[in-house]
Amino acid sequence: MSVKKVLENLRQGLHRSTEGSQEDFAAAEKKALKIGAKKCFVDDKRAEFVKELCFPAIMCNAIYEGTYLLGTSLARPVIARGMIAFAQQENCQYVSHGCTGKGNDQVRFELAFYALQPSIKVIAPWRDPSFYETYPGRQDLLKYAEEKKIPVSSTKAKPWSMDENLAHCSYEAGILEDPNTTPPEDMWKLTVDPIKAPEKPEDFTLTFENGLPVKLEQTEQGKSKTVTDPLEIFLSANSIARAHGIGRIDIVENRFIGIKSRGCYETPGLTMLRAAHMDLEGLVMDREVRALRDQFVTFNYSKALYNGLYFSPEREFLESCIVQSQKDINGIVRCRAYKGNFSVLGRSSESSNLYSESESSMDEIGDFAPSETSGFIGVMAIRLKKYGAMKAEKGERL
Repeated sequence: MSVKKVLENLRQGLHRSTEGSQEDFAAAEKKALKIGAKKCFVDDKRAEFVKELCFPAIMCNAIYEGTYLLGTSLARPVIARGMIAFAQQENCQYVSHGCTGKGNDQVRFELAFYALQPSIKVIAPWRDPSFYETYPGRQDLLKYAEEKKIPVSSTKAKPWSMDENLAHCSYEAGILEDPNTTPPEDMWKLTVDPIKAPEKPEDFTLTFENGLPVKLEQTEQGKSKTVTDPLEIFLSANSIARAHGIGRIDIVENRFIGIKSRGCYETPGLTMLRAAHMDLEGLVMDREVRALRDQFVTFNYSKALYNGLYFSPEREFLESCIVQSQKDINGIVRCRAYKGNFSVLGRSSESSNLYSESESSMDEIGDFAPSETSGFIGVMAIRLKKYGAMKAEKGERL
């Protein structure tokens, strides 16, 4: 397929999903029509994004490789669902995306497209030799955009790519491809530099029911404010975290296709909501249930999201496990945001508390007799004594 043919196919229609970025969508529609699209369809997916993707991720403490909170991965199923709905509405046989041939998003989008509409055909310009041989990299495309007077956010001075949604903003490519290059301060778009964040901390309270954030209480300009709508809770958490510089990370991750990638991410509100949820689980969640959830559900759910397998039977199974694990996660977490840090000031639960102050106290005996621990230690030590004796017999050092 020629470059010209690729571009002609791309001009049939454009779908824009408002899953939360601060983009001017009126301007985006004007731009789309100006460069050749016949129609532009803008769909508000923010509530769906929060309730169906972000909240389940919070419930299972989803995380990839110990640091990445999956902000990009979470948005792709919502966008793909919207694109296929638009394609079906317009009787389109093709959909397209601008993902590179080296990244994760091509996999995420296309697996979603094929699950949602098995008969759909996908145009992926970055994997078409006639396209990538003409435009080998971003600098070539920036030059093309300049020649054709197509407005884009990237520039030769700031050549990194950005992808923003309600949960986060990602930055990669350009000067960031050197993993030892410090990101320039003017790159970060969502959060205040923690060093320049307010000197006064901001305290707020989160209430959870069945693992879901159901209420956020804060003081705003001297007045008490309470929000209970899922989208409003997420927006309020974002506002607090952004103002105090919370949620920045800079990592090298392993992409699904096998390439290592350096990425910088801002994930403000989601960082705090997840951390508060994890803290509450320490108070109200059974130890063994938590271990099984962490080792099996959290790991595999995060992996499925990252690898683009949201529309899969394993994701549905894992999500049912998440719901079951969260039926007793009820309580209140008192929180603080301050100069890039989120901290918990206290937590409580009236219905699901597994913590006993009396049992844990070092100042009273309570219902737990310390002498009972001797038998517990003795049983636990049986195999270790045998292991130690075996090592000693071999002359090996423990």
